[in-house]
Amino acid sequence: MESLLLGAGLLLGAYVLVYYNLVKAPPCGGIGSLRGRTAVVTGANSGIGKMTALELARRGARVVLACRSRERGEAAAFDLRQESGNNEVIFMALDLASLASVRAFATAFLSSEPRLDILIHNAGISSCGRTREAFNLLLRVNHVSPFLLTHLLLPHLRMCAPSRVVVVSSAAHRRGHLDFTRLNHPVIGWRQELRAYADSKLANVLFARELATQLEGTGITCYAAHPGPVNSELFLRHVPGWLCPFLRPLAWLVLRTPGGGAQTPLYCALQEGIEPLSGRYFANCHVEEVPPAARDDQSAHRLWEASKRLAGLEPVEDDNPDEEIQPEDPGAPSSLSTSLPEEPIVSEFSPGKQRSQDFSKLTQRIQVKAEPEPQGS
Repeated sequence: MESLLLGAGLLLGAYVLVYYNLVKAPPCGGIGSLRGRTAVVTGANSGIGKMTALELARRGARVVLACRSRERGEAAAFDLRQESGNNEVIFMALDLASLASVRAFATAFLSSEPRLDILIHNAGISSCGRTREAFNLLLRVNHVSPFLLTHLLLPHLRMCAPSRVVVVSSAAHRRGHLDFTRLNHPVIGWRQELRAYADSKLANVLFARELATQLEGTGITCYAAHPGPVNSELFLRHVPGWLCPFLRPLAWLVLRTPGGGAQTPLYCALQEGIEPLSGRYFANCHVEEVPPAARDDQSAHRLWEASKRLAGLEPVEDDNPDEEIQPEDPGAPSSLSTSLPEEPIVSEFSPGKQRSQDFSKLTQRIQVKAEPEPQGS
């Protein structure tokens, strides 16, 4: 009996050590009141995104929940209004699998909302599921669409500077490797999905790094944020049904709650004094060093140029001839897409100090290529 009690005590002590050192997230501080400010959080109908939006609403911000499902998005907005006591929480439709939906969201937002202070790219996928697209769906949802959305919303971000862009990434970026000759190739099979997910998270870190360079001096700062190991829908979404009953108790014990996972993105969005760290990667509410592949400025700029093409933005100049990036098939509808109208966007904003000559060509007038309206799923 004494041995059993001793063993139980040791197990409990070990769990407490693991929980408080590896699982429990440090609380976010930062700006106390956000009254008069507007924030957009993608994928805010559940999990980390919902908890992020809740904290922003509690601090008085006007919060736009950018979600794919109208039913779930409006339900989440109602919940957040009730829980925060802030009636300035609204839903707007956004399907990151469809570039036309991204453009439609930007059109609606820019025409209806007078300002944008905080843009948090939270939405993402870890698997293609049963879909079979003619492009890299993981890269599209996790990187290309956030890249395009950021470009289209830059006029409001610049007007409201100092403003911030937060890209939710992952420690999986450490396993990423971008092959620019196959960047947009379709992903088939779970092994390719694992690689593509890590690659998309690496793209998030490089995007934040290059965006900071491009926007230096504009008052817009940007950060890549790792939420940590989180017990969210994303964790079990693509796990076989028979395995879920075994994993749920384990996830509850060793993974963070969505509220804990929201702390580092919130830190990047709200913490005062981190502006000199624009473009860096944060975990556990601290800046963290990244591997060489994630701080390669040449790769970051090359990804920027490739992303312009994949997002349907007119390229400033010819890309490297060895980059064989396939444009999306305009006639192939995404199985995740929503039937939304497309309207080209024209944006004007000023470049940062570095690479200003190249960036000014893009930012003086962004021309979005026409894309036919996608069919509904």
